[in-house]
Amino acid sequence: MLRILLIAALSIGVAGTAYWGYQEHQQKNAILIHAENNYQRAFHDLTYQIDLLHDQIGTTLAMNSRQSLSPALAEVWRLAAEAHATVGQLPLSLLPFNKTEEFLSNIGSFSYRVAIRDLDKQPLNAEEYKTLQQLYKKSADIQQELRNVQHLVLENNLRWMDVELALATNNHPNDNTIINGFKTVEKNVQSYNETDFGPSFTSVEKREKGFEHISGKKITKEEAKQIAKTFLGLKGNEKIEVVHSGEGASDAFYSVTIKNPKTKSETYMDITEKGGYPIWVIENRPVNKQNISLNEATMRGLQFLKQHKFNNFELYESTQYDHVAVLTFVTSQNGVRIYPESIKMKIALDDGNIIGFSARDYLSSKRERTIPKPAISIEQARKKMNPNVTIMEERKAIIMNNMNEEVLCYEFLGTLGDDTYRIFINAQNGIEEKVEKLQNPEPIYGEI
Repeated sequence: MLRILLIAALSIGVAGTAYWGYQEHQQKNAILIHAENNYQRAFHDLTYQIDLLHDQIGTTLAMNSRQSLSPALAEVWRLAAEAHATVGQLPLSLLPFNKTEEFLSNIGSFSYRVAIRDLDKQPLNAEEYKTLQQLYKKSADIQQELRNVQHLVLENNLRWMDVELALATNNHPNDNTIINGFKTVEKNVQSYNETDFGPSFTSVEKREKGFEHISGKKITKEEAKQIAKTFLGLKGNEKIEVVHSGEGASDAFYSVTIKNPKTKSETYMDITEKGGYPIWVIENRPVNKQNISLNEATMRGLQFLKQHKFNNFELYESTQYDHVAVLTFVTSQNGVRIYPESIKMKIALDDGNIIGFSARDYLSSKRERTIPKPAISIEQARKKMNPNVTIMEERKAIIMNNMNEEVLCYEFLGTLGDDTYRIFINAQNGIEEKVEKLQNPEPIYGEI
């Protein structure tokens, strides 16, 4: 009997120990996963911040007025400070990375000193402009190397906890892909001798404005379903669910979910209750091998807009990601582009169908406008441009300025070195309202 009790007690003890060990193991794994997630977030944040920093420095090179240059350099200072802080969140304390941190600190110090002084009395001199060019070039080197490391991290599912372990134990750290990548960044920076996005001009307008300018009667759920069928060209065998936005929404709308049993794809769509205007559409499905060109997709996009009575649109920007065309269209009134009135579209390049559509900016901004007469000529506006920029195209345009006001501008498309810029000069007072650096084609980092 005693033996049985001892065996039972021992069994309970072993089971308890096993359970305790299992709990400890689970807690340890949870801590490791949390740390790994933080390291991954910090790394991808750093890569993104360096992207923004590089573009912002490039933007300053094309500016020619204090009103634009001072806030742009202040933004460079902010981005450099953010990147410097993000580096400190990575497990690199045992890896010499001080030159890169010093480089980011120097960018911040230089841009801050220039931004706070009176550039009307003390404009950028030739030496400072040369320094900006060097900073731009070196930040491009860092950007490319970090992008390459990012590609390897994502492709090979590399873990930052392995980096920390390799550095702490000195267990073949030279064989670690991430460590080698950061050493390359540090080496590139060491060779350096010390010496605002997208045009999302169409999205600058505040969301709080809502759809106050749209007109039309209120539609029902059934009418919303019919609008979705017509807009998406549905065949009739799809399952459609419609839900009203409910009380409290700033702009009442219907959310429509379409499930196609044949393709097993799902499409989501919002339609305004007032007037029945499509706000956005997203179709979740894989995009297969490309069969149509970006130009053909653009033609289909314009045809789609005309078919659904979105009139007077022209292409503003077109890019391609994998097998998807991403297009932005803006309205044109008497030859003047109205950038706040934009529609964005995604077109699958396998079959040419619309898989993404957003008319939120257009619906927020659409109204009757009286375009003012310019107070200065286009020749006078050209003189406000940076003389180093080679002008390729010019037109009139209405944009949202930093005060969230619509202003008439002369728009210039020009080049500086290997980069292309879009520059807006106020047609009333000659102020340089905005400078935007257009994106260059992305390299395929797996082939670098």
